[in-house]
Amino acid sequence: MKQQLLTLEEIVSRLHSLANPDNVAGMKRFAVGGKHTLGISVNTLRRLAREIGRNHQTAAGLWATGIHEARILASIIDDPSQVTENQMEEWVAGFDSWDITDQVCMNLFDKTPLAWDKAIQWAGRESEFQKRAGFALMASLAWHDKQAPAEKYLLFFTVIENACGDGRNFVKKAISWALRKIGARDQTLNKLAIETAKRIQEQDSSSARWIARDVLAELESKKKPTPK
Repeated sequence: MKQQLLTLEEIVSRLHSLANPDNVAGMKRFAVGGKHTLGISVNTLRRLAREIGRNHQTAAGLWATGIHEARILASIIDDPSQVTENQMEEWVAGFDSWDITDQVCMNLFDKTPLAWDKAIQWAGRESEFQKRAGFALMASLAWHDKQAPAEKYLLFFTVIENACGDGRNFVKKAISWALRKIGARDQTLNKLAIETAKRIQEQDSSSARWIARDVLAELESKKKPTPK
């Protein structure tokens, strides 16, 4: 059956009709949501995305609304092949919460040709959510890019190791996430991730020691991945 075609205005109206103010308060307790949040679950947004289908122009329009859920929806329906560097830089500059950062990286940015370069660039940024985006991209690439050889991930280890002194909560959690996901890919990367975590453990930084504990607790307790 042919997908129903919805205009941007109809989609935004639908989002407002799905708003749940009670959810907003709960989201805030977990630092979820930005300035304009409607309280709509990601599962609901994904169902709406299936109804809309891929549409680069509609995604741009949704992002421009500034509505938190509209921006997540934009990342789900956008076409990665049409995403430009300018768009990536515009969107990353608008990240205002950890969940929008992770959703955009997982849903869209990790599928673009620039993902590998942006992961390293953004990991060196000062802004908390732009920096988180760099490590969220690393985690997402390790999770979703099944064809990438282990060698491509070697560039990330030094970046991760050098960033572990950043004690900001949303940064250190993303660094741990990236190293854990890389270490889960295969036996070679598992070994290197554990070695990296043990070096991080020796840094004179409480955030570095936290990251190391978090990574080692997961990678050393699970069965090692089998070689591909």
